[in-house]
Amino acid sequence: MNNKDIAEIRKRFSVKKNNLSGIRGCYVNSKGAIISRFSVPLDYLSEEEGEKYLSLFKKVLGGMPGRNLVNVEFPYEDVGNSDIHNLLMSLKDGTFDDELEIEQFFSHVIEAMHMEGNYLILLTQDVYDVPGYNRNGERDGEISDEVFRYIVCSICPVRQGKPGLVYSTQDNLFHTNDTSQLVGAPEIGFMFPAFEERSADICDVTCYFRDTKGTYQNFVNELFRAIPPMPAMEQKAAFCEILTETLEDDCSLEVVQSVHDQICEQISEQKKDKEAPVAKVSAPQIRQVLQECGVPEEKLTAFEERYQEEMGSSLDMSAINVMDTRSFEVKTPNVVIKVAPDHSDVVETRIIDGEKYILIRVDEGIEVNGVAVKIREN
Repeated sequence: MNNKDIAEIRKRFSVKKNNLSGIRGCYVNSKGAIISRFSVPLDYLSEEEGEKYLSLFKKVLGGMPGRNLVNVEFPYEDVGNSDIHNLLMSLKDGTFDDELEIEQFFSHVIEAMHMEGNYLILLTQDVYDVPGYNRNGERDGEISDEVFRYIVCSICPVRQGKPGLVYSTQDNLFHTNDTSQLVGAPEIGFMFPAFEERSADICDVTCYFRDTKGTYQNFVNELFRAIPPMPAMEQKAAFCEILTETLEDDCSLEVVQSVHDQICEQISEQKKDKEAPVAKVSAPQIRQVLQECGVPEEKLTAFEERYQEEMGSSLDMSAINVMDTRSFEVKTPNVVIKVAPDHSDVVETRIIDGEKYILIRVDEGIEVNGVAVKIREN
């Protein structure tokens, strides 16, 4: 999965460009009981209403690949055999008007959902003639390499609107309105099949999770009967813990700076190439950085073994999850220092007269609470 593939599908969700079969909806209360079901042909909606519906699907494909937009792999034995996989295949290939299949789909989703309050399940189907390339290597809309049939599901919270004054055309007055039910941004969503290298991958489903802390893991396990990836927040915590506990006294500021710079450079290179896959962090890659920093061999081995033990069968973490590319932070119980990531070398540690210090190299432009200050020589 890469940014270019996702962007190509995301562009499909426009009132003027879409080829959607319509929108199916299911409004569910906090107890899992269905309040209402509906079917909305896009042709019947105003342009404004259509854009609002489509935006709820676009947001599902608007996450950051590797962070809150991830591919989940079906168990090998379930592909073409399990009830849910067969249902998803039938929904994306069918005419989108089989009421029994739609009802079964909503039932599966409701059983897997554990959302507080009411929520809305939206489902749509699209058929996309994937443009091919002409002899000059340019994309040509008249040439189609394949037809990509897929479905997108968006699950959104529905909350009580705040009381306010609403204008009434009947008596030309404003009246209080406290009964409005507002649809929020999607919390969870998915596209099946995944769109890999501009082609369908029926072994994977692309999932969106607004929350990166891992509250979605039960949903993935119960709906797709698949092992969910480690949540983004847990990946960062696990990576930091592995470094700290395996390197021990060798986990110096200089070592962490080197690891930080390596991962940031990797992310930067990936961002330059929209077709590049999500940047990953692997044990051998980090081992090499640690080795160049002079970390002893026994601790390098301990790091690799612990890394593989923590990650299990998923041996790579997403680079954007384990390292913050926006700042380099040094934290003590009483002080927090944030430095631009490309200037982390201005920070160093020293022991002076037996006391530990964090030193920051500075030039001009120093301010304290907004007041410009000067550094005087002793």
